[in-house]
Amino acid sequence: MAFKTDIEIAREAKKKPIMEIGAKLGIPSEHLLPYGHDKAKVGQEFIKSLAGRPDGKLILVTAINPTPAGEGKTTTTVGLGDGLNRIGKRAVVCIREASLGPNFGMKGGAAGGGYSQVVPMEEMNLHFTGDFHAITSAHNLLSAMIDNHIYWGNSLDIDERRVMWRRVMDMNDRALRDIVVSLGGVSNGFPRQTGFDITVASEVMAILCLSNDLEDLQTRLGNIVVAYTRDKKAIYCRDIKADGAMTVLLKDAMQPNLVQTLENNPAFVHGGPFANIAHGCNSVIATKTALKLGEYVVTEAGFGADLGAEKFFDIKCRKAGLKPSAAVIVATVRAMKMNGGVAKADLGAENVAAVQKGCPNLGRHIGNVKGFGVPVVVAINHFYSDTDAEIAAVKAYVAEQGAEAILCKHWALGSAGIEELAHKVVAMAEAPSNFAPLYPDDMPLFQKIETIAKRIYHADDVIADKSIRDQLKTWEAAGYGHLPICIAKTQYSFTTDPSVRGAPTGHSVPVREVRLSAGAGFVVAICGEIMTMPGLPKVPSAEVIRLNADGNVEGLF
Repeated sequence: MAFKTDIEIAREAKKKPIMEIGAKLGIPSEHLLPYGHDKAKVGQEFIKSLAGRPDGKLILVTAINPTPAGEGKTTTTVGLGDGLNRIGKRAVVCIREASLGPNFGMKGGAAGGGYSQVVPMEEMNLHFTGDFHAITSAHNLLSAMIDNHIYWGNSLDIDERRVMWRRVMDMNDRALRDIVVSLGGVSNGFPRQTGFDITVASEVMAILCLSNDLEDLQTRLGNIVVAYTRDKKAIYCRDIKADGAMTVLLKDAMQPNLVQTLENNPAFVHGGPFANIAHGCNSVIATKTALKLGEYVVTEAGFGADLGAEKFFDIKCRKAGLKPSAAVIVATVRAMKMNGGVAKADLGAENVAAVQKGCPNLGRHIGNVKGFGVPVVVAINHFYSDTDAEIAAVKAYVAEQGAEAILCKHWALGSAGIEELAHKVVAMAEAPSNFAPLYPDDMPLFQKIETIAKRIYHADDVIADKSIRDQLKTWEAAGYGHLPICIAKTQYSFTTDPSVRGAPTGHSVPVREVRLSAGAGFVVAICGEIMTMPGLPKVPSAEVIRLNADGNVEGLF
């Protein structure tokens, strides 16, 4: 059976001028800053004017742990947004921007798929409106100003061994994880050990995605802890006097990007922190703007519910005062079979027993999301190789968990293939939400880590050296004990071992390092072998990405 590729479908899109998409939401053309004909930024003054309007319903789309079989979380997010519009609701999609590193590494694009895509797909997966470049530049401006301050006399008495602020770039490059800078003599500064993270792991990215406006943005940037003195006094970004210039660099990047789906429905694509190393949600300003403009806002959180949904609830919703009305967990028959032990090459053959064996991974995510007081429905993202018996097995298992699973064919049919899910989401969202975060603000930091590990990952305990526990206590004494936790760990498993599928128990969560993100407003706990600067795979996607004879991009998706 021959199918068109995602990029072929995207190129055939009959896009409308972005001013028409804005008009659907009541955004006057003078408040849209166009980037070409099919994308625009929404002005800050217009966003401020929405303050008195009531909010629409917020719907989260999350998923099981990702597998090589594919789940289709973004595709389902876009499809559901189109589906809600199809049944007469004014719905807006809110997703994240794509990082160049994974696109040229192993992940491919991040704009949905099939007939449930956001366009322009190619630009979204490349430089888009330049937001990531602005974040990279702002971050590295601070890095340069720290080293420059030390070079010109170090009046703040920064201990060069305790400079916490690393550099970033939006590309996977393992060679930059651990480096020495300022070699080559006196004129180049004082040599010290440092490294690079990927831009999506930058605290500046998190700050942009959690800020309400430019004033809030500058305040948060000023609160970044960049270094310590020899007597362990914190040095902030505002002490380096970089916060103002960083805000200038981020002024346009702070404005949400408006684009459209293949069915010409509005979509905000803004911000892009990863959920395995950051908080994994699109920007607060985009989500809040969408809630003022739409009856329903469909947003996603990165990777599986154990990472993305937990951080969406415990960090983004807590910080922004958001109250989600419903959650959709995306699963596929193919992924259930992989969790049940079937190799990727054998996924095309019917195997009901493997589906049943793999379903506990889905069951755990259902239970975890219900634990936040949010009603849950499962979307079975349909593949042509799925059999009736396998689909029935997933539906039966989900029913045993006290939820409903709905077969969705939006990849092939667009909004027509997801109407049933749209109606179900509307019905769930009409009921009062009992949402509550997993833990209170005043719980000690290490206990927060333990709570996530035990209640979400179902681990027996957390392993952390005394130095890590002492560091957390020091931050509590300094007034940071109220902050939520952002766990950095593998997305592929409930454990910190990416090879362990299913719903494991009896494991421990080792915390290797903790980092204070005082500006963003959370504490990062780095667990297992997760890296904040990924490397490229043996055969990176970049090897097959090129321009064809017609000048079109090939190999990106």
